[in-house]
Amino acid sequence: METTLLFFSQINMCESKEKTFFKLIHGSGKEETSKEAKIRAKEKRNRLSLLVQKPEFHEDTCSSRSGHLAKDTRVSPEEAVKWGESFDKLLSHRDGLEAFTRFLKTEFSEENIEFWIACEDFKKSKGPQQIHLKAKAIYEKFIKTDAPKEVNLDFHTKEVITKSITQPTLHSFDAAQSRVYQLMEQDSYTRFLKSDIYLDLIEGRPQRPTNLRRRSRSFTCNEFQDVQSDVAIWL
Repeated sequence: METTLLFFSQINMCESKEKTFFKLIHGSGKEETSKEAKIRAKEKRNRLSLLVQKPEFHEDTCSSRSGHLAKDTRVSPEEAVKWGESFDKLLSHRDGLEAFTRFLKTEFSEENIEFWIACEDFKKSKGPQQIHLKAKAIYEKFIKTDAPKEVNLDFHTKEVITKSITQPTLHSFDAAQSRVYQLMEQDSYTRFLKSDIYLDLIEGRPQRPTNLRRRSRSFTCNEFQDVQSDVAIWL
């Protein structure tokens, strides 16, 4: 009996030692894993620190933020002064066009310049299909009654366009574009030359942020999959 009890006692002791052994092994594994994780995290931080210190990293991450500033400051006062010589010189310069568009947005009349730009793009159309699709897009957005960006045209001009829209030509919008051009030149352009947007440019001052009540949706013919438009290069 005593021999039997002694035998089971020895077995229990062995099992206890084995459990202790496995616990130690398992614990040391966790500890080792924890140490390795810390080492890897430290190496990762070091690599990130080296990356941040590289000049090209800052150039890439800041390019989007600095792009807007560069856009505002790239116009020299001498160049901006030339825009005051004529409306045509203003529109023929990309930066002048952008500045004038920004001004019209403050007056909520940007549909005029957007229509003019759309007409300029329309004249570059190639092939009957492209002419038809672009003409339809312009008519739907700017000409027809209650259009999203309806421009102010006299009844006769609008009627002529409406009747010819089924068989448009590259000159379908010439009369309307000319009338809108005259409206901007005689009205909006004179106010633009007195605006803070223009005066800041000719004085070389940083551009001030403009507060708009609504956002303009610039016209593009890319709403139609089969149409290739160059409007985006203007805006």
